[in-house]
Amino acid sequence: MAHEKDFSTPDQACGTSRRRILGAGSALAAAWALAPAGALAQSKWPAKPVTLVVPFPAGGGTDAFARPMSAQFAKLTGTQLVIDNRGGAGGTLGAGIAAKAAPDGYTLFMGAVHHAIAPSMYPKLDYDIEKDFIPLALVANVPQVLVVNPKNVQGDFKAFLAQVKANPGKLNYGSAGGGTSHHLAGELFKQQTGTFITHIPYRGAGPALQDLMAGSVDMMFDGLGSSAAHIKGGRIKALMVSGSKRSPAFPDVPCAAELGLPNYTVTTWYGLWAPKGTPADIQARVVEEVNRISMADDIKTSWANNGAEFGKLTPAQFGGFVSAEVKRWATVVKASGAKLD
Repeated sequence: MAHEKDFSTPDQACGTSRRRILGAGSALAAAWALAPAGALAQSKWPAKPVTLVVPFPAGGGTDAFARPMSAQFAKLTGTQLVIDNRGGAGGTLGAGIAAKAAPDGYTLFMGAVHHAIAPSMYPKLDYDIEKDFIPLALVANVPQVLVVNPKNVQGDFKAFLAQVKANPGKLNYGSAGGGTSHHLAGELFKQQTGTFITHIPYRGAGPALQDLMAGSVDMMFDGLGSSAAHIKGGRIKALMVSGSKRSPAFPDVPCAAELGLPNYTVTTWYGLWAPKGTPADIQARVVEEVNRISMADDIKTSWANNGAEFGKLTPAQFGGFVSAEVKRWATVVKASGAKLD
């Protein structure tokens, strides 16, 4: 390259050439000195481990996508993405913690559809998902699935529905907490089928699933991300996936439309945010790494096994998507009359 040639032949360079070289070096140093802090941060990030706040206990749907992403991030960057599980209050406790973190690019937040529901369920939140966070990426979109403990609930969907109608209030369903998509999916199901099932809230999908497998609760309306492995292992049984088409990951499980519920559409999505104030260049670097992660074969396989798709939205599109979801779920909450237990 031209600069390499100039520096490699100093003895042949005349005084004028040397002055030009020194002048260029001084100008470059001055440019770096005057560059905004964010521009310098871009070349260094990540210079240390990055914390990813997951607002639910380990073993839930958010974990099912956060942990493979963490492993791939380490592989691509040589830096750890440390999962910090902060469960409680339907995912709002962890969100509040992440919102108050230093906006330096070393704390990120992996939230979910629950955080679009929370504004309609919790009268006082110490954060605003649209104002206190910067949307970065939609990392997974997963259909909701009705799963049951096969010892408590036997037969197919038709038999299950008959059992529920014959025993109002006697069967129960676990959720990741009041105001989560698990909760609202159950309320929507009750509304559309004219049934009554008792809601049992937990501190996350992981603990709820453990009790479902143990038989302490009868069913869950869960995202495939956290249920998939347990369905395949025979520990729980899937009776229905929401929406108008079957999941490629579980082609034998009928969809809601086939079972006479054409308007029962619930998806569990997971997204990545940064605290408000995070420098724009670091935001861009995070998005760049997420895009690289989405192309990895391990990630594609993991997402497919969980019946999930990686979102293909820009940060601005993801922000618009979240705003639309906040409005959509506000309508569902009002129509269903759902309340915190």
